Amino acid sequence: MNRLLAKYKNDVVPALMKKYNYTSIMQCPKIDKVVVNVGVGDVTVNPKALDEVVEEITAITGQKPVITKAKKSIANFKLREGMPIGVKVTLRGERMYEFLDKLFNIDLPRVRDFRGVSRSAFDGRGNYTLGVREQLIFPEINYERVQRVRGMDVVIVTTANTNDEAMALLENMGMPFTKGERE
Repeated sequence: MNRLLAKYKNDVVPALMKKYNYTSIMQCPKIDKVVVNVGVGDVTVNPKALDEVVEEITAITGQKPVITKAKKSIANFKLREGMPIGVKVTLRGERMYEFLDKLFNIDLPRVRDFRGVSRSAFDGRGNYTLGVREQLIFPEINYERVQRVRGMDVVIVTTANTNDEAMALLENMGMPFTKGERE
């Protein structure tokens, strides 16, 4: 069993049940899925950029990404409907817990001047969105082979009903939030 999943079952569930007075463990919020999304804006100029991003995301997440395509044509961006413009991966189960464990304990602390992630990036329904500015924080990425520094979005989808429940869930799971008062 994964280390983060064991922590959830042994430590987080009892803590949340006590804090929110749940009567059943099925009421406890849990992480449903993690979606990693990368936009490749320069794909109109450099078609090989998409292959590089697919390779990097596969190395980071351990799963092959899906290529996302443009829904509309935008002349100013030289974009046609159906052109590939990004990649995304949806992680669930074992891979999701492995990715989050690595993200919380290895990858995020590698960010320069890291003081924690924002407490205000919840969407109102218990989901958290984290923006990563560069893929170089991941140890799987070889610095010499990187053609262009790219950012990515990491969306953590939970079954929590409120932001407060999701905050408690992620905090107990070990997410490095900024210190201080909740915003």
